[in-house]
Amino acid sequence: DVQLQASGGGLVQPGGSLRLSCQASGFTFGDYAVGWFRQAPWKPREAVSCIGNTGGSTLNSASTKGRFTISRDVAKNTAYLQMNNLQPEDTAVYYCAAGRPIASTARDSGAYYYWGQGTLVTVSS
Repeated sequence: DVQLQASGGGLVQPGGSLRLSCQASGFTFGDYAVGWFRQAPWKPREAVSCIGNTGGSTLNSASTKGRFTISRDVAKNTAYLQMNNLQPEDTAVYYCAAGRPIASTARDSGAYYYWGQGTLVTVSS
C-alpha cells in the first residue's frame, strides 16, 4: 500500500522551530517530487514548499521563504520540512504529498497523487 506518514508537529512558542518528517512507503519515492501543504481553519489549503525528485530544485511560498527549508533523503524514503522562526499565522495542519508536477504546477495540490494524513502545528504563547 502507498503511504505517506507525516510527523513532527506540535505546540511551539512564537520564534521557535520544528522539523516535520514525511516517511514514504509503497512506491518509488525517488521518482516523485514532494510538496508540503498546510491548511488553517476556515482557509484553503496552500502550498508551503516543494522539492524535485532529485532534490535539486526547491520552491517556497512567499510567506515561508527564508524561514522554512525542505529537504529529502531518498535512501531513507523521507522528506523533511525544517521550520524556523515560527509565527502564530503558521498554525495549521501540515500535509506532505508526492507527485510529478511540472514547474508551473508545483504549488498546485492537484498535481500530487499521494497524500499523508497531516500533522498539526500550533504556534502560540
